[in-house]
Amino acid sequence: MVTAAAAGVLAGARSLTAIAKWISDAPVWASMALGFAVDPFAKTVVTLPHPATVMRLLTRLVGDVLDAAVSASLRARAVGRTTAKARWRAVAVDGKQLRGSRAAGGKAVWLLAAMDHTGTALGQQQIEAKSNETRAFVSLLHDLDLDNTVITADAAHTQHANGRWLRDRGAHYIAAVKGNHPGLLE
Repeated sequence: MVTAAAAGVLAGARSLTAIAKWISDAPVWASMALGFAVDPFAKTVVTLPHPATVMRLLTRLVGDVLDAAVSASLRARAVGRTTAKARWRAVAVDGKQLRGSRAAGGKAVWLLAAMDHTGTALGQQQIEAKSNETRAFVSLLHDLDLDNTVITADAAHTQHANGRWLRDRGAHYIAAVKGNHPGLLE
């Protein structure tokens, strides 16, 4: 059902109701590809979940746990795409506001994400607001193998503690320096 919900979002669904509707209206070929059983004689899907079941499931998912599972799956798939000639892996860390999103209290949802330069999302986590990016930097990268990895991030992450932590993990980094470190900038 989670994969079907993701397919609904990719198809343009923007709400829980729209996702549930897309799943119930999906073409037979899409339902088969998503793993729903099809009656071979009638060519109709016979195991579609009720829209209320889909909405109940989606409201109970823990976003960070789902992100971790999806990221782990993408990382596992990316292993076969790396070449033996690649000496360094490049990973970008950045935070973004999810456009049109709303969390409890009506505030926009912010995510901090790590993505390698081949386009694979290595991890992401929800943060309170843009100002919380710096505190989430280490926890986002903690479970990644950082040997021979060059981390790039914006100036908010140019912190002594982050640099030490990355060096201790065998990583390298390109630090953007702005007014948050006036002596270093000079």
